[in-house]
Amino acid sequence: MQNYKLNNGVSIPAVGFGTWQTPPGEATVNAVKTALEYGYTHIDTAACYENEESVGQGIRESGVPREKLYVTTKLWNTERGYDSALKAFDQSLQKLRLDYVDLYLIHWPDNKSPEPNIASWKAFEKLYKEGRIKAIGLSNFQPQHIQPLLDLAEVPPAVNQIEYHPGFPQKETVDFCRKHGILIEAWSPLGSGRILQEQSLQQIAQKYHKSIAQLCLRWCLQNGILPLPKSVTPARIKENLQVFDFEITPEDMRRIDELPQFGWSGLDSAKVDF
Repeated sequence: MQNYKLNNGVSIPAVGFGTWQTPPGEATVNAVKTALEYGYTHIDTAACYENEESVGQGIRESGVPREKLYVTTKLWNTERGYDSALKAFDQSLQKLRLDYVDLYLIHWPDNKSPEPNIASWKAFEKLYKEGRIKAIGLSNFQPQHIQPLLDLAEVPPAVNQIEYHPGFPQKETVDFCRKHGILIEAWSPLGSGRILQEQSLQQIAQKYHKSIAQLCLRWCLQNGILPLPKSVTPARIKENLQVFDFEITPEDMRRIDELPQFGWSGLDSAKVDF
């Protein structure tokens, strides 16, 4: 497993295991255990996934020492604000049964006003300074959401987790984050089911004797993006980590970069509020 280094000097494994849409219970427990068995050390969850307890159980049952793992969870929209964010963090820790998390993210920006985002961030900074979080960041934030935080932040965001995959590279947000030293994580790095049927991607993947999924994940890595693939199928969990033994040529990278928009979820954080 390779690593990225965050803007606070902390290392983060370059591929994470996502648990979005993985229901709480045995499915999540087993998926986490399988992922850790195959060599993942980076697990991503969130309060609104309602599976933090199962993720924590999978971690404990895996037998992997806590210090060897990188665990992320997120603050949901109903808990924005200073006091509510502090309380929500405690609840997430209790569900995970952990003493700290490695990364805590504001899951979704408030579009009506920057104030709830800023108040939440101040709570994040407090938890970070107390050592209860190793790094703090954002999710689904666009430049117009990030700038007000940067103007007031004592601790800059280390990460922004966004939808990112071939056919939806979000160049403006990626460029803004790179300018400010914010690492991009890719949720849905394989896009919708449609992306796995894209003929041009199939042709490129065949050249490397890899699956389209592996091609998409490698494309993320070569663009300096941290992908978070998810699956409950052991064979796919294993396959999604086998992306460090080949390199896409610059020509093929350009071909993928230039694909027209497709496979997008339709969730625009500048327009959609949950």
